Amino acid sequence: MKISLLGTGLMGQAIGRRLLDKGHDLAVYNRTQEKTKTLAAKGARVAGSPQEAIRASSCALLMLADFRAIESVLFQNLCDLEARTIIQMGTIAPQESISIHARVAAGGGEYCECPVLGSRKEAASGKLILMFGGRPEQWQRWEPLLAALGDDRALIGSVGQAAALKLALNQLIASLMGAFSLSLGMIEKSGVDINLFMDILRSSALYAPMFDKKMSRLIDRHYADPNFPIKHLLKDVDLILAECRPKGLYPRHLEGVREILTKTLAGGRADQDYSALHETISPP
Repeated sequence: MKISLLGTGLMGQAIGRRLLDKGHDLAVYNRTQEKTKTLAAKGARVAGSPQEAIRASSCALLMLADFRAIESVLFQNLCDLEARTIIQMGTIAPQESISIHARVAAGGGEYCECPVLGSRKEAASGKLILMFGGRPEQWQRWEPLLAALGDDRALIGSVGQAAALKLALNQLIASLMGAFSLSLGMIEKSGVDINLFMDILRSSALYAPMFDKKMSRLIDRHYADPNFPIKHLLKDVDLILAECRPKGLYPRHLEGVREILTKTLAGGRADQDYSALHETISPP
């Protein structure tokens, strides 16, 4: 299948490699062309513009940083979207996704969303969790393509609903990471055996697998080579807070996590793994 991929950052690279490994004909575009070289070496065709990438196939996957980047790539470049399907896979707000849907439809194209849960490792191994927002007939058409990226995939509902679900899940990433960092800091500074703490935690209802996944980063204070950088989690937390307030929700605890992320980012850690918030919560 001929596919276009716009956005070849951390996740875009991994998704692109997976699609190539599955035999898809892939055209790629990135505003920083240097980031397309790895995929080009594996056989992807590098487009010089978003328009060229979109013309190369009937379906374009977007793995761009945020709503502003999508607007810049799709609309400021005046891409011809006639008879093209755009599948938005990043984390944006529901209303942002609905807005893109309207503009793509006005240009004669089709739009659906499919945010993913998982990191580069899951993308490379085809184990992403995929949440599709769109019409049932769109889901039926594009599910065979999405199957290359993950076995755990579902039609969530209309455009905007999958985006809302992704924000709800990312809220847990921020909150659980902050909570675990604080507990681990208490253990370290109290002199309690960390292995004993983890044994008890794993046997309880309080355990989440991400605790073990991030454990070595926190113990070693090693945050380089991120799967999900601090700056992106902060962007998502801002989206979540903006989504909660008009719904009458009370996300005060998340405002606290946002303050921690902001302080961590200000310390020069914007591009480090989000577990670097441990440096703010439990300084060495």
